[in-house]
Amino acid sequence: MNKHTFHIPVMGIGFTIDTPLKVAHLGIDSVISLVDDSLIEKIRKKISNTFGINYTEINETTTDHRAKRITTYLDLLQGLTQKKFKGLQENLSKNSQALLDYCNMFPNNETSLIEEFSGLFSTDSTSSIKEWVLKNTRLGSIDVNIMTKVDKENFKDNEKLASIYKDAHAALRGFAQSNLNSSVVLSAGLNPRLYSYIQEFDNFFPDVNGLIKKRIILKVSDFRSALIQGKFLAKKGIWVSEFRIESGLNCGGHAFATDGYLMGPILAEFRDKKQELIDELDAIVKKALLQLDKTVPTKKMTLKLTAQGGVGTEKEHQFLLDHYQLDSIGWGTPFLLVPEATTVDQKTLTQLASAKEEDLYLSDISPLGIPFNNLRGNTKDAEKQLNIDKNRPGSSCPKKYVAMNKEFDEKGLCTASRQYQHLKIKELETKYLSKEAYAKQFSKIIEKSCTCVGLGTSALLAYGIETKKEGTGVSVCPGPNMAYFNQITDLKTMIAHIYGEVNLVTTKNRPHMFVKELGIYIDYLKEKTSCFIDDSKKKYFLKFANNLEEGIKYYQEISSSLSKTSLHLETELNESIAKNKQLLIVLKSNLSNI
Repeated sequence: MNKHTFHIPVMGIGFTIDTPLKVAHLGIDSVISLVDDSLIEKIRKKISNTFGINYTEINETTTDHRAKRITTYLDLLQGLTQKKFKGLQENLSKNSQALLDYCNMFPNNETSLIEEFSGLFSTDSTSSIKEWVLKNTRLGSIDVNIMTKVDKENFKDNEKLASIYKDAHAALRGFAQSNLNSSVVLSAGLNPRLYSYIQEFDNFFPDVNGLIKKRIILKVSDFRSALIQGKFLAKKGIWVSEFRIESGLNCGGHAFATDGYLMGPILAEFRDKKQELIDELDAIVKKALLQLDKTVPTKKMTLKLTAQGGVGTEKEHQFLLDHYQLDSIGWGTPFLLVPEATTVDQKTLTQLASAKEEDLYLSDISPLGIPFNNLRGNTKDAEKQLNIDKNRPGSSCPKKYVAMNKEFDEKGLCTASRQYQHLKIKELETKYLSKEAYAKQFSKIIEKSCTCVGLGTSALLAYGIETKKEGTGVSVCPGPNMAYFNQITDLKTMIAHIYGEVNLVTTKNRPHMFVKELGIYIDYLKEKTSCFIDDSKKKYFLKFANNLEEGIKYYQEISSSLSKTSLHLETELNESIAKNKQLLIVLKSNLSNI
């Protein structure tokens, strides 16, 4: 059976924490965040109790507790999803309507499958039907995500532990020691020490046929980054099985703006240079494997290209697959409105369903200092404001996953913590700034929010798990695409929307994903150049603007192909290009005059 042509990416810390248990048996790949082992442990307890499985706590006094919690949770999910999958296969073998419904979930109803299915129950034996089901069903992959920069050092009795006990290292070890045959998605850029640590686990190396039990997916936003990171890993004998290309700004969660490179031209470069990329990395990895005395595959290694960020219609989905020859498309934000796939508390669900364009914005609330997609009025921001109103800005920082700022403490503090903000405000008071300058700096300090807790709390609330340590505030990070989906829906309907059988986008003025991204980039450039910039930044932003112009030219060149994805796209594209071209002219003129 051809598998689904979409996957569910990681969302926040808790929104996809148990998604594989909900969708893997249906052949849908999804990704779990490994940031919060405390949340993972609580969810493991909840799932164990639900399924009548014996639960033994792994508490923080246990040696290497973070890795052990992750391994145990992933093994639990694997066992349960396999059991669920076998149950589905048995039902499909006996129930013709269930089998027909299952086949109907796939792209274009998988016409060849439907033809095979016709008459199967009336002419074939039970054993033949069962064999057919086993051949034409697959279990979705339980993949995991590690944000490479969230790699906090850890201490015991005030002594710094070895680097293998840093947060990202421990998460990698937890995945590596699990029974899963799946992938780890590495996001947020190259972490040399973490990447080198991958070599310690044999399951990341290929066998003679090029098969790898634990695979690497790199989430990237441009070809250059993919090549640099891919070569770094290849030199250590580690093959990148997939490059997952994400829009720099038209995405959910943290946003990593490119240097003005737009999604379309980036995807075209990957498509056109894919074989070149495979050949170069294949040669490097095999040379490294030989030097390491590891098994060298006899065949050329294979590589997948996937993309995500802002896709919202079946025509966009199919265009990306066909025009850029991609293997799968990530649908994230819309799935936040599907309780059968993700885990979101009821209040946040309601807020997401009613969100409009003006409610979704790129913020500076992340303690990591990376732009972060945010929803106005979320309960974590309300909690943050309450602390500010009490003249006690900042979070109590109960989990410390991003306590990595060492301005005031060698162990690290989170910039969203009460301790850090108190010390930073005291420092600010010694600078004797003007009232306006002081207010601006003060706002920057208190803007940071405790997202490492807030992005996981929703799952606890959804399952009625106590939140004494975390509080009840929920951070949520949908992409701009959320504005065009306004109803809570079931899994079957969302899949039908992806494959064009129904339409969940009722907003008539939804822009094409490429047009939307272009507008976001123009706004980003405008905002970044609205304040003082020095000569080096001036050169950078002029380059940024030039790259946007090149992106616009590219869209004009492929406008006839693009027009197939939307009835009104050609007009929309021309109007958007004219508007944004004019804005770019003004911005470049302003930059040149600085």
